[in-house]
Amino acid sequence: MKVQIKTRLADQAKTQQLLAEGVPTILAPILAARGVQSAAELSPTLAQLLPPQTLTNNDAMAQLLADAIMQQKKCLIIGDYDADGATATAVAMKGLRSLGAQVDFLVPNRFEYGYGLTPEIVALAAVQQPDIIITVDNGIASVEGVAAANALGIQVLITDHHLPADVTPQAACIVNPNQKGCTFASKNLAGVGVIFYVLMALRTELRRRDYFKDLLEPNLTHLLDLVALGTVADLVKLDANNRLLVQHGLARIRAGACSAGITALLQLAGKTPADASAQDLGFYVGPRINAAGRLDDMRLGIACLLCDDATEANQLAQVLHDLNAERRHIEADMQEGALTILDDLEVQSQFSVSVFHADFHQGVIGILASRIKERYHRPTIVFADAGDGLLKGSGRSIATLHLRDALDLITKQQPQLIQKFGGHAMAAGLTIRYTDLSAFQLAFEQVAQQLLNQADLEAVIEVDGGLKTSEIHLQNSQLLEKQVWGQGFLPPLFSDTFQVVQQRLLGEKHLKLIVEKDQKRFDAIYFNHAELLPDHCQLVYQLQTNSYKGLQSLQLQIKHAV
Repeated sequence: MKVQIKTRLADQAKTQQLLAEGVPTILAPILAARGVQSAAELSPTLAQLLPPQTLTNNDAMAQLLADAIMQQKKCLIIGDYDADGATATAVAMKGLRSLGAQVDFLVPNRFEYGYGLTPEIVALAAVQQPDIIITVDNGIASVEGVAAANALGIQVLITDHHLPADVTPQAACIVNPNQKGCTFASKNLAGVGVIFYVLMALRTELRRRDYFKDLLEPNLTHLLDLVALGTVADLVKLDANNRLLVQHGLARIRAGACSAGITALLQLAGKTPADASAQDLGFYVGPRINAAGRLDDMRLGIACLLCDDATEANQLAQVLHDLNAERRHIEADMQEGALTILDDLEVQSQFSVSVFHADFHQGVIGILASRIKERYHRPTIVFADAGDGLLKGSGRSIATLHLRDALDLITKQQPQLIQKFGGHAMAAGLTIRYTDLSAFQLAFEQVAQQLLNQADLEAVIEVDGGLKTSEIHLQNSQLLEKQVWGQGFLPPLFSDTFQVVQQRLLGEKHLKLIVEKDQKRFDAIYFNHAELLPDHCQLVYQLQTNSYKGLQSLQLQIKHAV
């Protein structure tokens, strides 16, 4: 795979402005290159959140929920089985209960029911005789499910952030920044962010009704640790509004004022909650929550997030930790099998990758698609056997191909080929018939060729230039790690030429190195790279704080070597 190293250009005037406002020297050009205008953006207050009333239908949703609370109607939350869905469910449960709602939740098992508010899930929900179903992180495509609920006299309120299809469900109310006609200034809220916004509007509506006259009004900032986790784990773009949510959620985690489950999961991953970063949520906590939905039942993950007791939280976190270890083992086996299949194909001559194996596990195909996409820089879909002659696919894309739009284009060209699909630009899911696999692979490749050109297939690594040796130290590593980085606001990478002084294999798949620049030596690690490097090479690297036995030291985490 070809890789182009490209240096981000920082606006000099913005850089000087940030320096004048006291932003550290190493940080100012990095932030300027990402569009930050002033130092005030680094410590935003919650008052700077986009107003809840500007989210289309949010006030109407608040009125319906306020009616439900005051009439003590029975509400049932239908969540999704990923980390965003789990945190959104936990936020809905905690928030609605604190506001006096009678509420419970139901999360579909991915292997039995699939995704979203399906008619089958509605039938299962109906056993509990709810008056209202509230979807979180799903529902915008659930036309048949909403119709089934309506037929049973169950009111449906949809909160979602996924892209809508041509037909919209006939729900009583829909709050989704991506629905047609919504003018909300951020289209990047995660599912957990949407339900948090609904709760803010609901509290305002209850205030208007003097509901808290004799009651203690809840502080919804107590939910921001969960909002931060779901936002980071779902890889939505960290625009200014999302960064604000994540920053305040991280502050709660670092202060120890967060879910006992998040604390337990961080500690099991070897991370100190007081030093937690956004990347810790994405790399360590999110995957352990996701493991429940991938291999078992997401109720485990939600129970861990809802838990207030440290002992119980530790027990649940251990189960999730063990499930994640099992997930990693399954993924490694699947990746080995997939790469064997792909070795027989001329992937470099293709514009896409779509692969199936009878032994692939449904719960892990999304991760495998991501790994293959990273390896070959091609939009990738991985299929697993879903039974009844069907295949379930999970896709991941590159920046220049909108995956959901690509699947929509296939559907318009060949209406019978895809049974159902949904998702967004970078990730999507779909179902096809096993007998249509070859036809789909051909159609996906044709659409990829239609939407991409050869240059799009060359991976680009954006770096923030090089560093002086005097800037490569632990304090700068810690300074950078305290910032909120993520999708659309990527952590800084640097590129410099080093001499490789020592290198050895660690665990048979990682390189542990000592590298030298301007006669100064640095420890370095190159994860998932087993080939030895030449004596001199250009390294793309990240400054990283390495914690070992209570001691912290600087380590360069190598991302690419030339």
